[in-house]
Amino acid sequence: MIGIVDYGMGNRRSVEKAFEKVGATVALTPDPDVLRSCAGLVVPGVGAFPEAMRRLRASGLDQVVLERAEAGVPVIGLCLGMQLLFETSEEHEGSTGLGLLPGRIVKLDTGGLKLPHIGWNTITWTRPSPLIEGIPDGAAFYHVHSFAPEPSDEDIVLGYGEYGTRFVSFVERGTVFGAQCHPEKSSTHGLRLLGNFVAIASGVPAS
Repeated sequence: MIGIVDYGMGNRRSVEKAFEKVGATVALTPDPDVLRSCAGLVVPGVGAFPEAMRRLRASGLDQVVLERAEAGVPVIGLCLGMQLLFETSEEHEGSTGLGLLPGRIVKLDTGGLKLPHIGWNTITWTRPSPLIEGIPDGAAFYHVHSFAPEPSDEDIVLGYGEYGTRFVSFVERGTVFGAQCHPEKSSTHGLRLLGNFVAIASGVPAS
């Protein structure tokens, strides 16, 4: 079972439907006990980083995500959910994040292009990973964002996009993954990515 952490923000239902489409059994829930029983956790999100962290902390779901990640359970953050995995963000008044990944979230340097960045971007992979098995270099994913990660360890970067300047779009460290894009809105490649995460959580090699 894949658990989607429901802290009241983001397009949770569309993420749930996308995972169901790739054959996963899904629990969209704020219940810590249910989430602890899941083979993999998804942190979704649309909105502002500080408010998302306030909600996670108020519900105690931040501790559930940290606990399960530290136990080696695969965790993936999508869009804002990916940003929450990092240590800090400069968005609005600033905020500390979950700290599962090293670095901070900064405003996109677009070289003068408008924000938010909305659209499809081709991704350049930095290395192989089970998360992107079967997804070619240069595959396009749908993005909607004004901020992006600035990792303090470049080794966690899995893929870059470009909008005015290059930005980090995919990250991976151990069993913690992040996608700045919206895989649930990214057609075939997005569904393949989610299917690969399900395979990782199930301990079954992607085919």
